Amino acid sequence: MRVPLNLMALLAVLAAIASAAVAAEGGPAWDVCVAPTSTPDERVKACSTVIDTKSETGGRLAGAYCARGHGFTEKRELDAALSDLDEAIKLDPTYACPFNNRGRVYSFKRDYDRAIAEYDQAIKLDPSLTMAYSNRGESRYSKGDLDGAIADFNAAIKRDPTYAMAYANRGYVYARKHDTAHALADYTMRIKLAPDLLAYIDRGNVYRDSEQLDRAAADYGEAIRIAPTDARGWRNRGMIRLYLGDNKGGLADYDKALQYDPADVFSWNNRGQAKMRLGDFKGAIADFRKALELNPGLQTAQEALWKLGAL
Repeated sequence: MRVPLNLMALLAVLAAIASAAVAAEGGPAWDVCVAPTSTPDERVKACSTVIDTKSETGGRLAGAYCARGHGFTEKRELDAALSDLDEAIKLDPTYACPFNNRGRVYSFKRDYDRAIAEYDQAIKLDPSLTMAYSNRGESRYSKGDLDGAIADFNAAIKRDPTYAMAYANRGYVYARKHDTAHALADYTMRIKLAPDLLAYIDRGNVYRDSEQLDRAAADYGEAIRIAPTDARGWRNRGMIRLYLGDNKGGLADYDKALQYDPADVFSWNNRGQAKMRLGDFKGAIADFRKALELNPGLQTAQEALWKLGAL
């Protein structure tokens, strides 16, 4: 889906560990192991310390394995993640966290049926685990079951009306179903709850596809404001400006896009289009040639160079 899994799944660990663990106070390694702000490397290292020093037992040890499994998942070390999550389940078969996170591993492996089965078990064990519904919705979407995905996102939102990613994911599915009104409503709620780069780009894309170009440009402008060194806002707004005939504005946006992502073939191609419209034929030729260097089969760049007599 459009929304990355690692954004959606931010640990079932915290809520699940809280119910599974009552034994000890922990220590610095434990705190880093389960902290939602820890990087995957920090999490794996800290949880390994907890596990190797045998400082925890029972539910808290299961929590450490689940947390380290999450860290390995984010590092895409999927077999290591499965090993840890299997161990967490052996230690506590009633613990929803490893089933949810094991579902994510199988989703990354594109085994969506197995992923759904894992999410089913996580939900059976903890019906309040909002992210398990949202994660299951992602797997159902990946299987082509759009209505089933929407039902799961509905369930996630019912259990937690502030869960921004469920709105984002449901909005994505509505957009794929060409239900513009519902897609815009969901993306607008996502922006209200968590106004980040992707939230504005996703809503901007719906405005773009429904030919509300001024609104699309405004959303891409907000994406630029939030993340000015991310190329995505610049190149999306650049495209809208070219659609609207603002070739100078489009050129300026693609200059910025290429500053932050010089490997994007379409930015080179589209900047070439802007330069060609502005009469900078030499610059256009250079940009189209760069686009073809990155993608030798790009037909639009080939056609432009042929029109310019440079092919």
